[in-house]
Amino acid sequence: MGLNRNEKQAVVEEISAKVSTAQTIALAEYRGIEVGQMTQLRAKARAQGVYLRVLKNTLARRAVENTQFSALASDMTGPLIYAISDDAVAAAKVLSDFAKGNDKLVVKGGNYAGKQLDKAGVTALANIPSREVLISQLLGVMQAPVSAFARALAALAEKNGGGAPAEEAPAEAAQA
Repeated sequence: MGLNRNEKQAVVEEISAKVSTAQTIALAEYRGIEVGQMTQLRAKARAQGVYLRVLKNTLARRAVENTQFSALASDMTGPLIYAISDDAVAAAKVLSDFAKGNDKLVVKGGNYAGKQLDKAGVTALANIPSREVLISQLLGVMQAPVSAFARALAALAEKNGGGAPAEEAPAEAAQA
């Protein structure tokens, strides 16, 4: 049973709201996937904060019309699942990771910040570390000079007699 006009309009509005805040949309063909596998994919998407939905392509085209993702409309053919995320990498990562273990999910393309991506582009985007990993790497780089300075001070203190500061060592020798 199909959707009536009001239901279709509600779907388009819902997707338009998601698209308006999104950085990335990734598309994958899901022909032949079993219900259990689709449930696993949806659970992974939810855990990553990715909006994942099977949509009629005509409704999806209307939702992306006049947005940075409007170029994606030409790729919207066949049975597609749409992954939409505010995180630049999450949508591509969810679909690409799942496609690695399931040959029935085929990544077709996507769009990141208005730039059209083919399958290789979505895979490359998926291989970028997550925001949290990038932040931790940045903090590691920022901490490295401080850590090296602290180790150098500790080594210098060790060299000067087991932790006594260099200025106190001559004073102790004068008193003895």
